[in-house]
Amino acid sequence: MNYQVKSLATIGLRITGCLRGVGYLGWFSLVATGLLPGPLLAQGSGRVSGTLLDQRTRQPLPFANVLLLRRSDSTLVGNTQTAENGTFALTDLALGRYVVRAQALGYQPARRAATLDAVAPVVRLGEWLVAPSAVQLSGVVVQGEKAAMVNELGKTVLNVDKDLNSAGGTAADILQKVPSVAVDDNGQVSLRGNASVTLYLDGKPAPPNLRLDQLPASRLETIEVITNPGAQYAAQGTGGIINLVQKKQTQPGWNGDALATVGTREKYTGSLSGNRQVGKFNFSGTLDGLSNLFHGSSSLQQVATVDGRTTRTDQTGASTRLQTNHSLRLGVDYAFSDEQRVSLTAQYYAEKYRTMQDFATLLARDPTPAFLLRNQNTQADNLQGSRVSGTYRRTWAASPGRELTASASYYLDIGTVTTQQRVLDGPASYASNARQQFLDVTIQMPSMQVDYVHPLDEKRRWEAGVKTDALLTPGTSDYAVQATPGGDFVRRDTGSYRYTYRQLIPQAYGSYRHKAELWEYQAGLRVEFTGLAAQVLPTGTARQRILNLFPSVTVAPTLPHDQRLQLSYSRRVNRPNFLQVIPLPFYSDARNYVVGNVDLRPEYVHVVELAHQLTWHATTLNTTLFGRFASQSIQSLRTIDTLATRRSGQPDFITRTSYANFGHTASYGLEISLTQTVTKWWKLTANGSYYRNQIASYSGDGTRAGFTGTAYLLNQFSPTKTLALQLSGEYRAPLVVPQGRLLAMYGVDVALRQRLFGDRAALTLRVSDLFNTRRQYTQLAAEGLATDLQTKYETRVGYLGFSWFLGGHKATSNLEDQPRGDTGGLGG
Repeated sequence: MNYQVKSLATIGLRITGCLRGVGYLGWFSLVATGLLPGPLLAQGSGRVSGTLLDQRTRQPLPFANVLLLRRSDSTLVGNTQTAENGTFALTDLALGRYVVRAQALGYQPARRAATLDAVAPVVRLGEWLVAPSAVQLSGVVVQGEKAAMVNELGKTVLNVDKDLNSAGGTAADILQKVPSVAVDDNGQVSLRGNASVTLYLDGKPAPPNLRLDQLPASRLETIEVITNPGAQYAAQGTGGIINLVQKKQTQPGWNGDALATVGTREKYTGSLSGNRQVGKFNFSGTLDGLSNLFHGSSSLQQVATVDGRTTRTDQTGASTRLQTNHSLRLGVDYAFSDEQRVSLTAQYYAEKYRTMQDFATLLARDPTPAFLLRNQNTQADNLQGSRVSGTYRRTWAASPGRELTASASYYLDIGTVTTQQRVLDGPASYASNARQQFLDVTIQMPSMQVDYVHPLDEKRRWEAGVKTDALLTPGTSDYAVQATPGGDFVRRDTGSYRYTYRQLIPQAYGSYRHKAELWEYQAGLRVEFTGLAAQVLPTGTARQRILNLFPSVTVAPTLPHDQRLQLSYSRRVNRPNFLQVIPLPFYSDARNYVVGNVDLRPEYVHVVELAHQLTWHATTLNTTLFGRFASQSIQSLRTIDTLATRRSGQPDFITRTSYANFGHTASYGLEISLTQTVTKWWKLTANGSYYRNQIASYSGDGTRAGFTGTAYLLNQFSPTKTLALQLSGEYRAPLVVPQGRLLAMYGVDVALRQRLFGDRAALTLRVSDLFNTRRQYTQLAAEGLATDLQTKYETRVGYLGFSWFLGGHKATSNLEDQPRGDTGGLGG
């Protein structure tokens, strides 16, 4: 049965209860956003709006600066920045004669006259085409700077190049800086405490084996976090969507950059990217690679009771993790005309992942004496793949806003994963053999999509689309033992499997949007069918056929004084992945394994958000109340496998981790984000969340709940015109999970960038986790089992990077011309 939100009153009561725990700070923020005194805000009834487009490609120009100057004396009256769809609006203007000036990096400055009078106080410039040009204009560099982080209603955009802490890092490092996002030591991403997050790569679902710690930050242009997606997005992901957008140069002529970074204790990254625009063609390419060696340590204490006897495990260990990756990405764009454009992209990658864990285990089982084991676990991943995609885009000059987009993509990933467990020292019964699991994996992901937008007039439009996603992954899992030390591994039929998994998801959506004088709203409906078939020989099969409807609606009233208010609702789904469904055991070591559940069903969630944004001079304040209510919640459970423990014949125990649907979960609370330009050389970004996380108890006897939250503070300094400095810190409060809790985690990073040779180069120095405080503590409990796990990876690392910029692409500062915030339509 799907969990339904009974009424808005129920949601209101829950949010009210949460606000009681927020305290005076939360209430102050809410009051401040809505009740700032009128004299502090600009007054007037005039308005100027438009959409900035590339003159040749008719693509939107996001993050461009739009200035409003008084025509008589060129005095600056107001300014804003275009949203991602190129739209902008200057509001609350006094009547008079003005000049609107638009400037974007790589484009000629453009001007438009605008006269606001009593008869026509509103000027709509419509589509404003801007001509590309070289960046250098009469000795003056025109820079349209992007902020390090742009907070929109329901969406956060992180511009990776502007975050100095990205130097030498990976996508996992960067995501740690995004509000309410957490990445654990295994690369699992969660948003507002919800691990059901859908990863996109360049606007399309990412392959299941995408490793964030293997994706260099230098390859990324932006990271977009969408907390409550509308009907145009796939419904998968109850936590939201994170879209990783890779770099793609489109400036005229030759452009590009080269980057090399060296980190302490054998960490190296490098990348080379560029583009060449010739006539109607634009060719682009990126070559990058990394080789990172990390060290870590861990400790594990477990107490288990089986058949009336108690076993205590006290384990300490040290580990090394070597990651290597290289990738080549090529693309070509061709403009048939100003209204038609096609693009093709091909990418090849290869990854290697090596881990080695050496640990000592002290085992004590009543009433026998304690004894010591020395173990070694190794894992070797060898993966490679190719990705091909193409997109056709059609617009109509006679009908601004009308657009047809068709795209197709195909991912092929193949590889092997080998894990081994050895006993180096201990009783003879333990050292008799070594164990190996060999996985041979193939993943194919074809996808096709068509979207169409049709404006009815300036205020109304409808949008529709169809899409089909498929996933096919056949593979084998071979279990082998080594009868004698140094001998060959011999395959055993018991413990070896062959599996296939097929998933097909056809889907369609439609939405309608209407912008009235005081209200803007959008309503949509998405239909998705899930067809799933899995077979594991010889253990079992799974099959699902599910049709679902996913409604969404967004309402945004118009408020005075550069304020935005937005209320949104959507229904979403968390489909279990194939590792959670197929009954195939994966051994992390000789005593612990993970296995899927063929009876696992999708989890459904209702998401409600009330967001408010205030822009005033150099300050942008975002406040969001959110509620997330799930049914058939998918939970990960760790228990003692009593049967396997008896069969092992050893004086210890074996644990089993699997998945189940049970109970309802809920999280509701407050999220605040503040962007403040303190001085010309100091910019401050702060965000935090405080919410109540409620989950069903693993024993099924009630719920477990607690208040938790996150906090992030980023200081950006520019002591000189060519030097930028960043100091940041984050904190994640303890979080309850079905069987226990995750303890707090926190850390501080520092980085600086010096631009050199007339902005042709940049030198970046950064230190992550300056005080070496980031570590993960987990406490779990189940029937007859208590676990306390502490993990510490190498997080304090120094990086030194050098970048060289080619053509019109130059190094830019991080603090100049920062935006005040988005003023676009629904969701930016």
